[in-house]
Amino acid sequence: MMLSLSSRTCSAILLLLLTFNTVSSFGGAVLAIFFDGGGVPQEHLAGTWFPTFLAPGLILGFVLGGTHMVAAYALLTRRHWALLASAVAGFAMLIWIFTEVAIIGYSWLQSLYCGFGAVELILVFALLGIAPAVVSPAHADRQERADG
Repeated sequence: MMLSLSSRTCSAILLLLLTFNTVSSFGGAVLAIFFDGGGVPQEHLAGTWFPTFLAPGLILGFVLGGTHMVAAYALLTRRHWALLASAVAGFAMLIWIFTEVAIIGYSWLQSLYCGFGAVELILVFALLGIAPAVVSPAHADRQERADG
């Protein structure tokens, strides 16, 4: 069975993910910067080039949160570069998670956020026509008209 979503539905799901990841990244940055890691033990930074959670918090907020915020804005305002920004945000999420696992080890949350980044990229690919099995505009639009 082929998953067949309209491009409008894929865009809405992508916008939702980008917005959630923006808020989550900014929240994580606040915890890291102002609350000394927000419950993450200081020992996780042992052996890294980070003496405190300040630098990781700034990277989380500005790089990860920033790319997601810009991508969400671009998608919401229908900028011609919105899918490029969304792809950058998706890759930024994957890079952040892979780096975090390498530095501090594994947590179930990393699987969740890795999945979010992967879904962001899959939706971008679908909207670009690279993953046509996900988005089939003609079929999905007909289905939406029949359903609604």
